[in-house]
Amino acid sequence: MEFLFPRAARHGCTPILLLACGLIGITGTCAHAQVQTQIAQDRARLGNSTPLIQQIDPATVRDSERAQADAEEKAASAKGGDDRLDTSGNLLGNMWGARSWLYRHGIIFDIQEVDEVWGNGTGGTPSTNGDGQGSGTGPAYDGVTMPTLTIDTEKLFGLEGGLFNVSALQTRGRSISQDHLNNFNPISGFEADRSTRLFELWYQQSFLRGKLDVKIGQQDLDTEFLVSDYASLYLNANFGWPMGPSLNLYSGGPSWPLSSPAIRVRYRPGQKFTFMFAAADDNPPGNRSNAFDIQGGGNTADPTNQTTNDASGTHFNMGTGALLMTELQYALNPQPADMSSTTKNPGLPGVYKLGGYYDTARFPDYRYNTQGQSLGGAGGVPRWDRGNWLVYGIIDQMVWRPSPASPRSLGVFVRATGNGGDRNMISFAIDAGLNLKAPFRGRDNDTIGLGWGIGRASSGLRAYDRTRGARVPGNENHLELTYQTQVTPWLVMQPDFQYVWHPAGGGADPSFPHRRTGDEAIFGLHGSITF
Repeated sequence: MEFLFPRAARHGCTPILLLACGLIGITGTCAHAQVQTQIAQDRARLGNSTPLIQQIDPATVRDSERAQADAEEKAASAKGGDDRLDTSGNLLGNMWGARSWLYRHGIIFDIQEVDEVWGNGTGGTPSTNGDGQGSGTGPAYDGVTMPTLTIDTEKLFGLEGGLFNVSALQTRGRSISQDHLNNFNPISGFEADRSTRLFELWYQQSFLRGKLDVKIGQQDLDTEFLVSDYASLYLNANFGWPMGPSLNLYSGGPSWPLSSPAIRVRYRPGQKFTFMFAAADDNPPGNRSNAFDIQGGGNTADPTNQTTNDASGTHFNMGTGALLMTELQYALNPQPADMSSTTKNPGLPGVYKLGGYYDTARFPDYRYNTQGQSLGGAGGVPRWDRGNWLVYGIIDQMVWRPSPASPRSLGVFVRATGNGGDRNMISFAIDAGLNLKAPFRGRDNDTIGLGWGIGRASSGLRAYDRTRGARVPGNENHLELTYQTQVTPWLVMQPDFQYVWHPAGGGADPSFPHRRTGDEAIFGLHGSITF
């Protein structure tokens, strides 16, 4: 498998040059210690049993493809492979020599394309398109193109261990969740309001031979925090950036397709432990007046709640609360770099994570108005409460493989989040599943998975609806069956089926308040192209 990042230089790279080498698709030699992206690190620790590409956002698609190329190049080098330029995993190849020329000057340019078609066969609602007309069933298309420019500062002007990154998004199409469904979370993590905007703009510097690195600038946090590597196979948005932060933070917090000014620190003293901390602005667009439904309507046309006051992505908001986030990781039986030459069984790998966040901003209360009366009974303006928090735990564990060198493996994941219920829509969520990597002979990069998730409406939301005489929401359950397959070195396709019980927790259909939204059966086809 060779994508946009094939056959990169893998031997003693500078702390940041490894990423640069992977992005451009060059094989060569470097002089210093290696630093991996978070996705590459997790992939290596789990013995490359994670999905070929991770469906969190285009940035993770890009990074997970690079991680796959990294693993394959290490294996090829161990077997005496030669160093050469190989861009067979790029649809545009070497671009008439441009990739090689740019790489020699420390400049990397790549383009990631994601396209999806969806159809809802039953259930749903016509309510969320804003006019209450039509049917809950029907088709939809969404797509995103993400160009990224990366500069290795050592190659360009001699600053060792530095990496500059800027990327943009062009999102298009219609959201099936927006037009036909009524769910807590979108059916796809790639659904977004139509725009052409700046995505990320950051600089990263490594220290202590790659053990410590610091990233500062405009960035999203969902590529590094709160990530289950096995769960990222799935397309439902909950398996990426889960329900808790998506629905409880302003505009979903600094997560795709929105980013915030932030600083992220990561320390890895060895293979087993990783510590991360980030401080970011909690509200990427700076929107506060209609961010939540409890404020009297909210952004009903967008289930992701990603209202933006800045369509270009250049607002760089720093005038609201601070989102403080931390995570501790432990790797069980981290795998050797070259599994093919392993003489001793290293055991079945796993990655265990504990983390949480605290948001210093004020949030509207579901229980009381500004006069201290019941909000559901008396109405009025919600009282503002200071601060918000969430804690989480994640398990990614391989449970079976025929032999250490076999590409086939079975992995399980469990992720749970919990938070307070007085100022949040969701108080508890959990997802879990089984992934079978290389299910068929000759299909080493394919993965089939069955995942399930549940989100629980908060006690505050339930009390609010009960008091005002509306249907009281409970749990939303979703099941997903998916198959990710490598069609060509530059094309990955993923047919997908999802079923949702009690959308929005069985709460009222906005178009027909006397009844709940019908259970939904959704079929989809997802494609990722690397140029």
